[in-house]
Amino acid sequence: MRDDLAPLFTEFSCGPLTLSNRFVMSPMTRQFSPDGEPGDDVAAYYTRRAMAKVGLIITEGVGVDHRSSIGHGSMSEENIPMLHGDAALAGWRRVVDSVHRAGGKIIPQLWHMGGLRREGTPPHPGAKSMRPNDMSEVEIADIISAFVRSAVNSKATGFDGIALHGGHGYLIDSFLWAETNMRGDAYGGDILRRTRFATELVKAIRAEVGPDFPILFRISQWKLQDYDAKLAETSEELGVIVEALASAGVDIFDVSTRVFSLPAFSGSDMGLAGWVRKLSGKPTMTVGGIGFDKELAASFAQPTHAIDNLSEVVRRFGGEEFDLVALGRALLMDPAWVVKAQAGKPFEPFDITAYSRLD
Repeated sequence: MRDDLAPLFTEFSCGPLTLSNRFVMSPMTRQFSPDGEPGDDVAAYYTRRAMAKVGLIITEGVGVDHRSSIGHGSMSEENIPMLHGDAALAGWRRVVDSVHRAGGKIIPQLWHMGGLRREGTPPHPGAKSMRPNDMSEVEIADIISAFVRSAVNSKATGFDGIALHGGHGYLIDSFLWAETNMRGDAYGGDILRRTRFATELVKAIRAEVGPDFPILFRISQWKLQDYDAKLAETSEELGVIVEALASAGVDIFDVSTRVFSLPAFSGSDMGLAGWVRKLSGKPTMTVGGIGFDKELAASFAQPTHAIDNLSEVVRRFGGEEFDLVALGRALLMDPAWVVKAQAGKPFEPFDITAYSRLD
């Protein structure tokens, strides 16, 4: 057993949500839900991780109840799950019940692709893809209502909270980012006005799910269309965004970086999760490159090797940079990764074919 990892195996609580340790399965698109309905194979996939001591599972992105929420983007995204319709909700109940029986906790990531969705693609090829500059206030209200319906469905289905995908250039993030939001009304302009869509969305969800249902919010500097993008050029700009979101009702920030240990701003060694935690006063989750020697994009093109970089994770955790540690590729390659880490056993090697399987 590795005594140095003991801090990562302490409990974490956020309202009624209590996790047995600090390890989280990061959301990853899997495309194994025909007609938007997760089946028994999806339940088994998440349950394997719950059985192997993953403290919290965040599901793959789930399309919210809006015709333009998902389609084809940078990949040919098909078979994305939904959180509306009797069959899809019944499927998710089986997933949730199975994970709970295994002793795990699970929340869905609610997703609207925004302008990264290619128009004319299924499941609703006639739907208009949504971009901040082209949206009417009526359309904005419709999408907020769609998120609210999906959040309410999540609670009714038995999930332990919800996560909002507010990063990577998707719809929520496209309102926050100056490069994609050039509106001249109350939803655009300076950095605080650009938070309005996101904060109204969070407030609307909070009003319907109540004060004790955890809301996570994914935030990122980088975008799928620009890996070098900066949502915030300075810590002061970042503070405006995360303070507004925290005041609106966000409980935990999922801080998405390509390499968790990279300094976020000059003059400090602190990573982005640390800055978000300091500025928002809320718990944060770090992710990016834990368990491998290459970041995600590079691992598709370059030889990638499993490594043990948990000593740096523990160091930064001890420095109060973050509260939770999310794993993506590591848990795709090896459902038992957390158990092996605790026992000091070697990890499974990187296997790119894992992206096309539901093991």
